[in-house]
Amino acid sequence: MAMPAQRITATYRIETAYPLDEAVETMAGEQSTGTFVRLPGETDEMRALYGAHVERLTELETVGAPSLPGAGVPKGLEGKPVWRRAEVVLSWSLDNFGVSLPNLVATVAGNLFELRPFSGLRLLDIGLPEAFAEKYPGPKFGVAGTRRLAGVERRPLIGTIVKPSVGMGPEATAELVRVLCDAGIDFIKDDELQADGPHCPFEARARAVMRVIDACAERTGRKVMFAFNITGDLDEMRRRHDLVVELGGTCVMASLNSVGVVGMVELGRFSQLPIHAHRNGWGYLSRAPELGWSYVAWQKIWRLAGADHMHVNGLQNKFCEPDESVVASARACLTPMFEGKPCTVMPVFSSGQSAKQAAGTYAALGSADLIFAAGGGIMGHPDGPAAGVGALRDAWEAALAS
Repeated sequence: MAMPAQRITATYRIETAYPLDEAVETMAGEQSTGTFVRLPGETDEMRALYGAHVERLTELETVGAPSLPGAGVPKGLEGKPVWRRAEVVLSWSLDNFGVSLPNLVATVAGNLFELRPFSGLRLLDIGLPEAFAEKYPGPKFGVAGTRRLAGVERRPLIGTIVKPSVGMGPEATAELVRVLCDAGIDFIKDDELQADGPHCPFEARARAVMRVIDACAERTGRKVMFAFNITGDLDEMRRRHDLVVELGGTCVMASLNSVGVVGMVELGRFSQLPIHAHRNGWGYLSRAPELGWSYVAWQKIWRLAGADHMHVNGLQNKFCEPDESVVASARACLTPMFEGKPCTVMPVFSSGQSAKQAAGTYAALGSADLIFAAGGGIMGHPDGPAAGVGALRDAWEAALAS
């Protein structure tokens, strides 16, 4: 159903023992004009203009037990509830909160998840008017800019993560980077656990690493992209970003759930480098299948805020996410958000990746626009990191040629 240009939509999967129409109206009221009683001044005209609209309600299957604790049961049905699932689309007028990502999140994912009528509620997708594309920076580099800075065309960027995650000082980190650069790596990132600890201060690490990367670039004519983890408060992120720019670095990294929407929006506005967006903590938003966020919805927030790369897990990963979910997440990153401003970003495959997943990843995604990052798959290679890089490069060459 085509929506007016100035309305925001959100699609949910719900589970409830209440009549579906009643439960959905509770959702709409909670996140707009309504409450559990009609209030003085809450006119029919106000509800029509500013109340959330139920655009679509599609009943799905029934289940024998509630998926989540604490869910209510209608009076009179305590002994024989039926738990129904449905997909619902709500919409809101842009006039409710304006063009604001923080307030968008408060509206589409605010108090809904703990409402008593629901034994399940998951945000599946959001649809935004062009006004969001006009206000927010979106990715400044994305796929094309990342490829240009890394000097890699037509194939994935082969990447790795500094391992051990913590414990190495600046010079030891730089020596590992030297080995990887000599092996022909395209991309290296700090682990998300390594930011600016006393054992490995950010400035000392950045200077040591960039000396090695610059020396390699002088020999080869190609500068390895290193994503320095600048996660911190706003002033810290700005100072660390500015140092990376001063040193000639080509990428910075931030942990999305740590810096939040406002932190990422501000970083996106002042960054002069691609932003490698790490999703650590994603599991607490998504692991329960009937609660939280779908990645398809979640990643749109960060793309608008300015992320250029987004982690999507990997095939046959070490976590609990199935392969089909990983592929759907990666496809979402490469799917345009707006006609005039695609905001497409480079998906980052990681987590238990090695040469064995290259062919399957390419076959499932159908695109080489990705970063393929292997930590143990490179660092733990029996013949050393250089052999690990070579194995991944060979595997991807074979996958692209098939």
